Amino acid sequence: MVTGAGGFIGRQLCAELLRRGLQVRAAVRAPFQSPEGVVQVTVGDIDDATDWGAALGGIDTIIHLAAQMDATKDKAADPLAEFLKVNLLGTANLAQQAALAGTRRLVYVSSIKVNGEQTRDRQSFSERDVPAPQDPYGISKWQAEQALRQLSRMTGLEVVIVRPPLVYGPGVKGNFFKLLAAIDKGVPLPLSGVHNLRSMVYAGNLVDALIACASHPAAAGQTYLVSDGEDVSTARLAEDIAHALGRNSRSFYFPPALLRAVATLLGRTEQADRLLGSLQVSDQKIRGELGWAPPYSMEQGLRATADWYRTQRNGYNHGTP
Repeated sequence: MVTGAGGFIGRQLCAELLRRGLQVRAAVRAPFQSPEGVVQVTVGDIDDATDWGAALGGIDTIIHLAAQMDATKDKAADPLAEFLKVNLLGTANLAQQAALAGTRRLVYVSSIKVNGEQTRDRQSFSERDVPAPQDPYGISKWQAEQALRQLSRMTGLEVVIVRPPLVYGPGVKGNFFKLLAAIDKGVPLPLSGVHNLRSMVYAGNLVDALIACASHPAAAGQTYLVSDGEDVSTARLAEDIAHALGRNSRSFYFPPALLRAVATLLGRTEQADRLLGSLQVSDQKIRGELGWAPPYSMEQGLRATADWYRTQRNGYNHGTP
């Protein structure tokens, strides 16, 4: 069973599971156009009162992607409470019902934000680090991890936790999509002086890792960090995206310290941290314990993402959403 099956990663995960000959059930908030062969079960909103009974019958393994990703719709509300409602309470409720239903394993897609927001001095995050989440989303994911560990000890449900960094690929949204659009349009970007290092993971690689975590006996009870294994600076990423799009890179030099100062004055400190800061991930544990290696290079992932972006751009240009 896949939760969040209608999302960016979920759709690709369902398609790959089907390609490998597995039976796939999608637990969804509302019906969506899924790959042929996926059985959909509507469970509605996810919280501590969700009834998963109709979805869990006969399920051996769950890959839990569904999550509250932002809490900006009501800035007057408590953001942490909004995240905890879905990411902690909703996850714990699912796991409890899954254990009672006889499910064997639950793979929980957490976030590298559990480790923290940045790395320094060319040091990479690893599974051995003391968790240091700094925003409500990261805190909610860390609390969910702890709840799952406790429930696993109590019930015997096998739990595997995966903490991906930035995920990109066909269907990507947010800042990565904006970067694609800016480079495609030839917008000059002040990035050539940025020498940070960031880990990312192509959606196809993450899907492959999740399936390994769902099926490998050694994964039970473990936490894994995953990446493409190719850390790049923001400047290099922009160049690689331009190459994948068949465009000329129009990055220019602007002092990073001044760029950060300008972002601070504009109230965009978080955006500057992501643009200028480093976040490196070590995936040596999953490679060593599960024998996993990313099946796609970053070049292949960016090319696939660029190909998808062009179809979106051309569709919009011709009036097709």
